[in-house]
Amino acid sequence: MKINWGTGIVIAFALFMSFILFFVFKVQSDSKYDNELVVEKYYLKEQTFEKEMEKEQNAHDMSEAVKITTSENGIMIAFPDGFDISKINGKVSLYRPSNKKLDFEVPISLSSPHLLIPKSNLVGGRWDISIDWSYEGKEFLSKETILY
Repeated sequence: MKINWGTGIVIAFALFMSFILFFVFKVQSDSKYDNELVVEKYYLKEQTFEKEMEKEQNAHDMSEAVKITTSENGIMIAFPDGFDISKINGKVSLYRPSNKKLDFEVPISLSSPHLLIPKSNLVGGRWDISIDWSYEGKEFLSKETILY
């Protein structure tokens, strides 16, 4: 039996489609490939986007910004010196892009202008830190990505 060009092209397309479909089914059925969304309730999060932009602009307009540094004890968050620490409220969210189970939040409760997130709560790697805080009714949002 002799195969002409048309038959060869059809066989090549069929093999290529089989190859692609094999990998699509493998990724969808295997539990080691994670297919979850980055953020739960994505559409509800998008509705608050304008408010977040306003908070970020407030943080950007400050004369002295919130500083995030790493140390051997953990992550140190320093709030501006001119603020009364008893009037600072909010939360610090730590987001781990590689594993949703490592995400956590820390409420802001200060006795000094510094907040320490202990090393025992952290795993080495990339962390996206979001500090959502308010001072005397004005809201601020600071975001930073660090490698710990």
